[in-house]
Amino acid sequence: MAQLFTPVATLVFRVVLALVPILALGGGVALAYGASWSDWYTAHFRPIEQPVPFSHKQHVAGLGLDCRYCHTTVEVSPSAGLPPTEVCATCHQQMWMHAPMLAPVRESWNNQTPLQWNRVYDLPDYVYFDHSIHVAKGVGCSTCHGDVSAMPLTERAVTLQMRWCLDCHTAPEKYLRPTGEIFNGSWQPTAEQLDHGGALVGLYHIQKQQLTNCSVCHR
Repeated sequence: MAQLFTPVATLVFRVVLALVPILALGGGVALAYGASWSDWYTAHFRPIEQPVPFSHKQHVAGLGLDCRYCHTTVEVSPSAGLPPTEVCATCHQQMWMHAPMLAPVRESWNNQTPLQWNRVYDLPDYVYFDHSIHVAKGVGCSTCHGDVSAMPLTERAVTLQMRWCLDCHTAPEKYLRPTGEIFNGSWQPTAEQLDHGGALVGLYHIQKQQLTNCSVCHR
């Protein structure tokens, strides 16, 4: 019986068969890597559902509340803290207390049980993050949280993936701001940021060579 395929065609066919699983594996790895940076995976710019549709835009931009009014421990503790119901009721006993959207606040107040807020940023257990040291060293709230004064519903403004964190830890001068601007959500760096930030590295006694040590974040 005559040979249907030439030796060259047979060789090509065998090479293609060998490459198929390799290409499939490579494509799968590339797809998984791309997905890990996608907004779908990171929940980037996706509002997180809360028991009460709290608007930072209304409270910060509209009413002028400072971050520390609700997040009272941000300057002294690893955790920024979440406001107890008493903080909400301080104002809302006087206004809008009977609004349907505030039913969870009324229930929390009447039953003396805390509201169960859902975390917008939830780091893995193997990552250590201290709000107080970042604030003390000139990292503003909006660097990580975005300008919440423009958010009707709070969303995740950054990915918080390791590469994002290392960008700041490698070159903090790009992000540092004066003490008086830490809680200014609309603060923007100027064209002289690298010069000003470089000076702040010294002013805040930041030891850059230690910031990329693994034990700083992984303890």
